Amino acid sequence: MVVWLLVMSAPVLARGPLRASEGDTSGWHLMSPQERLEHQSQLRSLKTLEACRAYQAEHHQRMLARAQAQGQPLRLNRRDFCAHWSADKARQ
Repeated sequence: MVVWLLVMSAPVLARGPLRASEGDTSGWHLMSPQERLEHQSQLRSLKTLEACRAYQAEHHQRMLARAQAQGQPLRLNRRDFCAHWSADKARQ
């Protein structure tokens, strides 16, 4: 039983934990270290692609407002953090 669980969980564990970064989070440079941790925690708690997209849009608007208030450009994310939901669904 234990061996079976380990074998079945290998693909999930190989991907590693979901982790937001400056490469997939708009406004990363505008966030404090604590905000970054909270953002990562929030992303990990999302259960659906729709929830991920909604949170992503909300976060983008907050960071856009913050960037404008500080007179800074908003660096757009290069990767789509929510894309793993689509990839996971395709594998099922």
